[in-house]
Amino acid sequence: MEDYSDKARLKKAKRKVAAMKGFYTHLTVYLVINTMLLVFKLVGNSYFGESFMGPFWHFSTFAVWFFWGIGLLFHGLKVFSAKSIFSKNWEEAQIRKFMEEDKNDTEKFR
Repeated sequence: MEDYSDKARLKKAKRKVAAMKGFYTHLTVYLVINTMLLVFKLVGNSYFGESFMGPFWHFSTFAVWFFWGIGLLFHGLKVFSAKSIFSKNWEEAQIRKFMEEDKNDTEKFR
């Protein structure tokens, strides 16, 4: 029979795997969509007579890669970092800290 700690560890492991799966799905969509946008832009511009290198080095070609990549970076940091700044432990510590400050302020004015 499993005890509570085994169930909690299993639940935590499943959440971690689901988060990793979400990140890899995000990465796959990022690569597929941005590659398609790049190909469409290069093919579309060459159809209208522009050279290959002209639109290739234009900012609009890589703007989506860049800004979406920033979001993907933060997603990866959240999923794979061992110690997140805003984890549940951090939240609980902040709540305890504010409750203690409030208690001290209340006692100070009694």
